Amino acid sequence: MTHATFEVKDGCFGYPHGRQVLKHISFSVSKGEMLAILGPNGAGKTTMLRCMMGFLKWTGGQSLLNGENIASMSPRKLFSKVAYVPQAKNASLASSVKDMVLLGRSSHYGIFGRPGAKDRQMVADTLAKLGLSAMADCSCAELSGGELQMVLIARAIVAEPEVIILDEPESNLDFKNQLIVLKTLRSLTEQGITCIFNTHYPVHALRHADKALLLDKSGNVRFGATSEVITEENMRRAFGVETVIGQIETPHNEYADVLAVNTLPDETDIPETPYEESEMEPMTQITGDTRLATLSIIVEDRENAEKINAMLHEFGQYIIGRMGMPYPKKEVSIICVVMDAPETVISTLSGKLGQLRGVSMKTTYSKK
Repeated sequence: MTHATFEVKDGCFGYPHGRQVLKHISFSVSKGEMLAILGPNGAGKTTMLRCMMGFLKWTGGQSLLNGENIASMSPRKLFSKVAYVPQAKNASLASSVKDMVLLGRSSHYGIFGRPGAKDRQMVADTLAKLGLSAMADCSCAELSGGELQMVLIARAIVAEPEVIILDEPESNLDFKNQLIVLKTLRSLTEQGITCIFNTHYPVHALRHADKALLLDKSGNVRFGATSEVITEENMRRAFGVETVIGQIETPHNEYADVLAVNTLPDETDIPETPYEESEMEPMTQITGDTRLATLSIIVEDRENAEKINAMLHEFGQYIIGRMGMPYPKKEVSIICVVMDAPETVISTLSGKLGQLRGVSMKTTYSKK
């Protein structure tokens, strides 16, 4: 019997002075299995992924990777084994698609190493598998949200992780690319990789996932074999929707389907808790060895100035130097930030800045 690759034991989370979002979450996903996480808006699906990864600290319970508490793991060790794919947004990133995907190989050749022929071939093969070869030389700034989502998935795949965790990977995709992503995840499980993903589509879970975890707005959870979790009664309780679950027969096969036929009268709506940095204070929860790094930022869109200042304020405890100057000749502003922080903190800030339109940036790490 294979051991559980990823586990959560009695996970609980609530915001300070706010409601309890997650209550006593427990599940295990074995090597080569796929877990789908479902629930209505406001149930805490994305929050749970952040807690699982250690971006937010459980207020109770723990996440375990191969039996080891991830809270005690260094970021380098954790991210060499686990790949995380966030929800993609349009981004102003100067790198090409193939270079963005190549970043997924960096844990294999190191920060100061150089990618070899094997690394570049793996990138090319993965882009081809996901139907992205034609845009390999395109700038990520030119991509739609759905295209960028596919690129981020490709970057995670080439990292060759033991576990891949994805936040609504098919939400921004058309029908064809949804199928490509789901089939790709299924093929990864056949290679022994554990896949965990959030989804708004019960039918995707029913057709592809081995296990399902269903959250409701009261923080309750149901976990087990997908066919036992995704039932008409459980859909009614969690979503307040009458559904019909059955089989669609085609000339080639039969496929499970979930059809929503009617909303049910009033279940109390709990609005989804917005992501507010000052409330959640995620960066104070991350520990580990620190690195020195400089973030070089070129701002072409001055409307982003307040957003950038807010982000830098959020990470202020890790910033040891900051300098900014306008360059009227090019109508841009140039900012240099020096940080002493865990690599995961630096990469989080870099990613947030890089997603702003009209912002180009580069992160340079010091030697250890």
